[in-house]
This record gives sequence, C-alpha cells and structure tokens, in this order.
Amino acid sequence: MLWIRNGRIMDPETGLDQTGDVLLDGNQIVKIGKVEDAADDCQIIDASGQIVAPGLIDVHVHFRDPGFTYKEDLTTGAAAAAAGGFTTVVCMANTKPVVDSVEIYEEIAERCKKLPIRVLQAAAVSKGFQGKELVDMDALYKAGVKGFTDDGLPLMDENVVRKAMEKAKELDVPISLHEEDPAYIKQPGVNQGKVSKQLGYGGASYMAEAVMVKRDCQLALETGASVDIQHISSAQAVEYVKEAKEKGAHVTAEASPHHFTLTEEAVLKYGTLARMNPPLRTEEDRMRIIKGLQEGTIEVIATDHAPHSKEEKEKSLAEAPSGITGLETALGLGITELVGKGYLSMMELLEKMTVNPAKLYHLPQGRLQEGCPADLVIFDPEEEWIVKDYKSKASNSPFTGWKLKGKVKYTICDGKIAEG
Repeated sequence: MLWIRNGRIMDPETGLDQTGDVLLDGNQIVKIGKVEDAADDCQIIDASGQIVAPGLIDVHVHFRDPGFTYKEDLTTGAAAAAAGGFTTVVCMANTKPVVDSVEIYEEIAERCKKLPIRVLQAAAVSKGFQGKELVDMDALYKAGVKGFTDDGLPLMDENVVRKAMEKAKELDVPISLHEEDPAYIKQPGVNQGKVSKQLGYGGASYMAEAVMVKRDCQLALETGASVDIQHISSAQAVEYVKEAKEKGAHVTAEASPHHFTLTEEAVLKYGTLARMNPPLRTEEDRMRIIKGLQEGTIEVIATDHAPHSKEEKEKSLAEAPSGITGLETALGLGITELVGKGYLSMMELLEKMTVNPAKLYHLPQGRLQEGCPADLVIFDPEEEWIVKDYKSKASNSPFTGWKLKGKVKYTICDGKIAEG
C-alpha cells in the first residue's frame, strides 16, 4: 500500500480540489480524503505543499524503437516520461520497420510490458507510410492497437483518408493526422516569414497546415470519426478546428508546449534546436493557440517528444532533422507559461494533460477517483528548477538553461513509484 498524505488533491474530471490523503492498494486508488491509518508496511509520502494529480498522459511521442535507438529507445523514453510526470504515453509508428503489421506491433507491445510506465504503441494508417494502401486496421485493433497515425508524414490522398476515417469510426478509435501539404513548403522546419527571409531559407507556409486541416475537418464531419489534429501551429488552423467543432465534428486538436511558448524568432537564437515540423510561427499564431486552449478548441497538450542525436542537430539548418525533446519540460512549461501568466488555471492545465487525452484514447487513466487506476503525479507547483539534466538519450531542446516552475516529485504508475 502507498499512503500519500496531506497533498492538494486535484481531479480535473470531477473538479475535486481539496487538501487530504490518497491511499493506493496495488494498482487501484482505494481512498481519497482523510485516511486514519493503514497497514504497518504501508509506504508513506508526505505531499504537504504539493499537488497530487492524475498521472500525465501524452498521446504523441517518438521513442524511435525499433530502428533509431541511437536517438532514444523504449527504456530511456520511459525514463524521460516518468521524470516529466507522465504515466501513459502513445508512441508514433514512424519506426524502422514502420508499425504496420500485427507482428511488429506485438513485438513492441511485449517489450513495453516491462517498462515502469504505460507505453502504448500506435499503428500506421498506411502500409509502409506510403499513403496509398491502408493497413489491416481490424487485425491491429484486435491485437490491441488503440489508435492509428502516419505522424511525420501527411496523408495526401483524400480517398485513403476517408476510408481510414470510416474504419476508425467503425472501430471507435482515434485517427491522428500530421497536417503539412508539401506544395506549400519550400524548406521545412522554419516558418515562411520574416525570419526565413532574414536567413535566406525557403520555409514552410502556414497554408501547408491550414489546407490540410480544413480538408480533414470536413472529412471528420462527414464520416463521424474521432480525428486528432496533431501539433497545431497556426491561427488559421485553430479557426478551422473551432468551426468544425461548432458544426459537430469529433475533432480534437493537440498543442505542443513549444508552440504555445516560442515563436519563429527562436530560430535566430537557438538555431536547429528550434527547427521543427510544423514550425514555430508568429506571435499572432502563438496567442491564437493559447486562446484555443482557453476556449476549449484545443483540448489536449501533447509534447511531440522528438529526440535526435547531438551530431544530427549540429548540422546546418537545411540538413538537421526537425523536432525537440519535450517530456521532461512539458509540465514546467505549462505551469510557467500558461498558469503562471494567467492564461489557464492549474485545473484547466491538468485537464488538457490528463483526462482529455485519456478520453481521446478511451483510457481509464487520467482520473484521480476511488476505484480508478493508481496512476498519479505529485509535484510542487511553486518550486523553481533549471532545465539541464535529461533522462532521455537526447538533449535537443531550446529550453536547456531555462528556469521553470513546477517540479515533479513522484511519478506513480500502477501503484508503484516510477520516479521519485
């Protein structure tokens, strides 16, 4: 048993916000409130002055395993997640080989069982990420897959997307989409605007995202599928999602911490550490993302944790890969940039990092309620810390050296301490 004493207990689903105790027995929450006593061998955690919340859930990470384990692997990715307060993550399918068959999926899923947190593996939408032929979604779903995505690449063929959405609707699983039309991209990773012009770099227009989001919101409306717009980056795309939701489409949008924190100007300061797909855009775009989080147009915060080696990121802007690590800084950035600056309440931030992503993937986690899974994070919302040491294999982050508020003290998954 694990007895968490005198913490500020917050559950975004019910709105519970009270000081008290939480008692865990095995992998279940058995008591919330005042615990008078527990078994003699019960482990006690004093959470005075700290927030006790559902374990964080990230529906968009890259653990690079199999195929690119020099960047990250399941073990180091899980350690980075635990350090950031995450008890459940969903890995993207752009591994080598691509996760497009039951055999590949089951090999990864078996290894995930040994990890200290819950690592779920998404499957590809199209065979070999070619965007032409659908994977056997029925067989993969039967094997345990909870969502499908070709993240990293856009699905350009509208007929393929429609068929995938129709099948996803039938199976009642989300389909997650990377929205960038290559026709509007001269060079990827940097917004097409004043900074790209200053650098003599082609850049990627906001239109690359906007046209794809508009198409897929319409398809979502027509098919009734649960569609997840990944790492939304532009004001126009947020508007399209808002319109689609108002019409009744089951569209969820993710915002990444880097997109609500930084703008294209960061490329001038951080170079390739600020190169990402879709790119960091203007201050107007950043503020529209924050407004989207406030109004509920954007329901999920997801990191798009994208580790790369130091050598790769030291290449030129045109040659370096896109993406940054994000699991270990996400909560701190949310507290510092959103809660600390008055854009969201702590409860609203937690909602977008726990119960909302859980609902997207139909998971029982993400809730701090009696009878629910014993997945929790305990953090000090006021403690300041400097971003420097990473549990991830990679350290490709523009946030290294930043002072953030909100220090994770314990990450508890299935009733066991995974970090703390």
